[in-house]
Amino acid sequence: MNTEIDNKIREKLPGVEYQVLLENHTTFRIGGPARFFLAANTKEKVIQGVKAAVELGIPFYLIGGGSKLLISDKGFNGLIIKVKNAEFEIKDDYAVSGAGLSLDKLIKESNEAGLTGLEWAAGIPGTVGGAVRGNAGAWYGSMKDVVEEVEAFDSETGKIRNISKANCDFSYRSSVFKKNANLIVLSCKIRLKKGDKKKGAEEMAEYVDYRRKKHPLEFPSAGSIFKNPSSEKESTDKEKPEGLARGRPMAEGLPAGRLIAESGLAGRRIGNVKISERHSNFIVNLGGGKAEEVKELIALAKQEVKEKFGINLEEELQYLE
Repeated sequence: MNTEIDNKIREKLPGVEYQVLLENHTTFRIGGPARFFLAANTKEKVIQGVKAAVELGIPFYLIGGGSKLLISDKGFNGLIIKVKNAEFEIKDDYAVSGAGLSLDKLIKESNEAGLTGLEWAAGIPGTVGGAVRGNAGAWYGSMKDVVEEVEAFDSETGKIRNISKANCDFSYRSSVFKKNANLIVLSCKIRLKKGDKKKGAEEMAEYVDYRRKKHPLEFPSAGSIFKNPSSEKESTDKEKPEGLARGRPMAEGLPAGRLIAESGLAGRRIGNVKISERHSNFIVNLGGGKAEEVKELIALAKQEVKEKFGINLEEELQYLE
């Protein structure tokens, strides 16, 4: 332990915590302790945390809801900033949201205000900031369809930037923010449309019900592990799919889960984690699962799919060592 660094970060970041177990801050329920941990309830606190880490030369990483993330069993020897700024405002056809607001709350509040355009995201875990960073999507929509502008902090220049949709460089499950770790999402302006509140609520319920039936939500997981290899070019058809019972998303081609299942890996277990039989693009934590066990299953899935189909699977999952 470096007492000098400990003292300095305590001075710069009142309220910083030490040796916080990160398994309690991810949907996977996996991860060792963070050397330093800061809960940032405002964007100013987020910026303060980033600046302190940069000035002291400490590695830092920002988390929101903790989905799509696998943290090392050894933890993180740096500063974890948990983004919790959840301010929210609706004006006309726009919703302005802090990065720490849950995506679920944004969807529900927008629907209550009679705005449509986010129904496809019902049931997706995580925060608005994480959804923007990873260009979250499902069925017939993704964040790139609704984002108007993103407020971001640039840790390299120490300045706040307002980045237009055109400059967000959105692509399949990616964005300029994912490609450039120095750009930290603070808030987002989202453009929606006036619509039928009741119809929107019914559509959202349909998507949530589908997830409950088709996804292994009874166990902790990070959500889908792999990108669908066929989805590099997303569907431009914005029509709602007719009947979710068919269980087919709008992206064309072979879903990763089907490739893994047809490689004979559904239900394959290593230690306390396994590939779900219900949806084989999910690896679930049966209780006490370890990051190394997850990595072994990921490597196995990539190897078997490559050998059987000649397809290289690419992770959506982010790793933090």
